[in-house]
Amino acid sequence: MEVSSTVWTEAVAALPGTTLCRPPVSEAALLRCATLLGHAVPADLASLLRESNGIEDEYGDGLIWSAESITSENRNLRGDVAFSTLFMPFDPLLFFADAGNGDLFALLSTIDRPDVFVWNHEDDSRTWVAPSLATYLERRLTGKIEL
Repeated sequence: MEVSSTVWTEAVAALPGTTLCRPPVSEAALLRCATLLGHAVPADLASLLRESNGIEDEYGDGLIWSAESITSENRNLRGDVAFSTLFMPFDPLLFFADAGNGDLFALLSTIDRPDVFVWNHEDDSRTWVAPSLATYLERRLTGKIEL
């Protein structure tokens, strides 16, 4: 799925399955997210959030979290002292969605690469699942990402 700027919601609507797109995020909220995280939100994710501040599937699972959820989930994971002794550092990852089973999807937080990874909460593995956010959405909505 190729996505040019300002057509994320159209591209998602064209995919199989039912989705709910939220109203767009404000620029102020997007800036607050970046400020609290200490790094910019990756370009594709920021572009998507400007069209829809979160996308849910038909079961209410977060295919893309809101900017507020992205901020709070990442800050919680990065700041949890117990997690720092159990898991590899979360700083290189920017979590933006959950799989509904405890696993989380992430982009790279500070490296300019569009790849999407899934973090397995049971064994702390980080596995590549898609070359881009657009492909991630396509694979999630067509069931091609198996967890």
